[in-house]
Amino acid sequence: MPDLILELLSEEIPARMQARAAADLERLVNERLLGAGFMPEGVKAFAGPRRLALVAAGLPGRQPDRKEEKKGPRVGAPEKAVEGFLKSAGLSSLDQCEVRDDKKGQFYVAVVEETGRETASVIAAFMPEIIRAFPWPKSMRWGDGDLRWVRPIKSILCCFDGEVVDFVIDGIESGDVTSGHRFLAPKEFRARTFDKYEAGLRAGKVILDMAARAELIAREAKTLCEAQGLELVEDKGLLAEVAGLSEWPVPMMGAFDEKFLAVPDEVLTASMRGHQKYFSVRDPKTGRLANKFVYVANIEAPDAGKAMRAGYERVLTARLSDAWYLYHQDLKTPLADRVAELDRITFFEGLGTVGDKAKRVAALAKEIAPAVGADPALAERAALLAKADLVAQMVREFPELQGVMGRYYALAQGEPPEIADAIRDHYKPQGADDAVPTAPVSVAVALADKIDTLAVFWAIGKKPTGSSDPFALRRAALGCIAIALDNESRLCVRRVALVHLAAAVNSIGTAAAESLISLNREYDRVKSRIIGSSTDEEAYQKYTEEKIVRAQSQAIDLLIFFHDRLKVYLRDKGHRYDHIDAVLAKADGTPEDDLVLIVRKLEALEAFLKTDDGANLAAGFKRAANILRAEEKKGAVPGPDAVSEGKLAQAEEKALYAALAAAEEKAKKAVAAEKFEDAMSALASLRAPIDAFFDKVTVNADDPALRNNRLALLARFRAATAEVADLSKLEG
Repeated sequence: MPDLILELLSEEIPARMQARAAADLERLVNERLLGAGFMPEGVKAFAGPRRLALVAAGLPGRQPDRKEEKKGPRVGAPEKAVEGFLKSAGLSSLDQCEVRDDKKGQFYVAVVEETGRETASVIAAFMPEIIRAFPWPKSMRWGDGDLRWVRPIKSILCCFDGEVVDFVIDGIESGDVTSGHRFLAPKEFRARTFDKYEAGLRAGKVILDMAARAELIAREAKTLCEAQGLELVEDKGLLAEVAGLSEWPVPMMGAFDEKFLAVPDEVLTASMRGHQKYFSVRDPKTGRLANKFVYVANIEAPDAGKAMRAGYERVLTARLSDAWYLYHQDLKTPLADRVAELDRITFFEGLGTVGDKAKRVAALAKEIAPAVGADPALAERAALLAKADLVAQMVREFPELQGVMGRYYALAQGEPPEIADAIRDHYKPQGADDAVPTAPVSVAVALADKIDTLAVFWAIGKKPTGSSDPFALRRAALGCIAIALDNESRLCVRRVALVHLAAAVNSIGTAAAESLISLNREYDRVKSRIIGSSTDEEAYQKYTEEKIVRAQSQAIDLLIFFHDRLKVYLRDKGHRYDHIDAVLAKADGTPEDDLVLIVRKLEALEAFLKTDDGANLAAGFKRAANILRAEEKKGAVPGPDAVSEGKLAQAEEKALYAALAAAEEKAKKAVAAEKFEDAMSALASLRAPIDAFFDKVTVNADDPALRNNRLALLARFRAATAEVADLSKLEG
């Protein structure tokens, strides 16, 4: 079956837009083909520096004929109903309809028959619409036309079944002509099939497929390095970008002065990658970068790249000279002396400065350090210095090096390694694939930094809503969860949040009282109801006290937010959502704030439910819960403490009562010792007694006293299982 080929040749398309553009073109064309009744064997789009192309394989020569029956109103229906039906069916008269019978009488049926159009005419109709409405993130107009495109379009190639698909858009006529590489093979050539098109481009020094370009770059760059006993530093992001900058990539190797190796590797990489799009090269003997780099040209140079290489090296030398100067200038100022400069950087309106945040984080890191096995003094100092490199010249030039440069400066200035590493690691993890800090001081500072961010934004009501999370609070919470679980840090979220929310309110009030009052717009309302406040200062003091009290409810709210993020984290690890829900609360129904404890309970519950005893006990629990729920709708039900041993009439209920007494004691001791498997085993002993109870005992006995005692017994059974998990949350 014939193929469709399309190429939109333009000026240079930004590399960052190419992959998305190819996906959009593929989607849009496929949607139009399917909507027209075609079923292509495959649709694939390609993107490069100067062209966006597509091939759709296996299309028929024409659309299939279409016959559609549309049921209309009853014979004799109101005129308006008939008019609406005719209009929707594209008919002008009822004479064009059939009359049919059913059980309720006669009704009109419109039989619409449509002959399929030639495929080329269908393509010619929708292709200009796709081009005009193409969803570029940024687009431009040129000349006198009104077409908007990412860059000026030079030509359009569009052919189907070996023939040109004719259309005109903004004065540009479609055809079968394109050209190869701008410099190496600019001569035009004709192509009406995809095979000839792709082969013509290859002959014209253009590799159409971006993945093929990327594979070539990676392979040849690696070969260049291995030939000199070196290693290419892999960088998937840079590889994708460079593949989008060259139609005929030619990797080459250059060198720079060894004196620049005195600068940290991350600085060298940032200079090469960010400014010049060069790949770094590592010396496997030292583990550090070598004074080499790989660049990718878009041309085959006649002198084997000698002149080109000199140019690339000259430009990089200038960049590295700047970096060398900034690094050594930064080393002259101790990090501790830079902390004061943070007071000149606003953290967020109403939340003071970055300096205020550093002080809060330092206090919190000291507070939680013992819980994570860290030295409080080291944690406090590391947290105070953690943001100091934000005002260093190197970080101003390369913001992505924040934290990294702080570590180098701290080590050079004599700070302990634990502090230096914590400065580097306190932003981690920044995503699902990022490493989690493991050193105790690093853990304390990373947790403190994220908890402070969450607490202060909670304090001013800037919580995530729907899909909106401008301050990355969900990521901060997930980071805390990953750190706590990976390191088994016994951090009680609610207690820490409560203490820090109260402290944060005081800090915010001291640092930016006027901004906070303005932001919350509560001051006048609060002040007006505070009797006896003769000054604004007194009123604000009482206002602050109210804020601290409110911190208690905010801490609970923040804990629930952590639970929501924990559900996401654990579901991604393969745990069932109902199993997670079953372990999020304590026995008294309050939210559990120890994340590690939650996961241990979850693992024990899941292992228990895989056993016959576990599955059957869960079924027995549901039966008991359903009975209690039905009775609770009628009115009050006796609680678990209302069981009277003297009113137990049958052997089965006496056996259940005795089993409960034994299981409760064992389960409580096991839970207190955090031996959840033992607690589950204790509950497993209730399986036989509860099964026998339901087989032999009538709960809703005629005698009210007997009935209430049995309901209380079931309530006690329900309460006993709550020591480990809320089995009412389980499904299936």
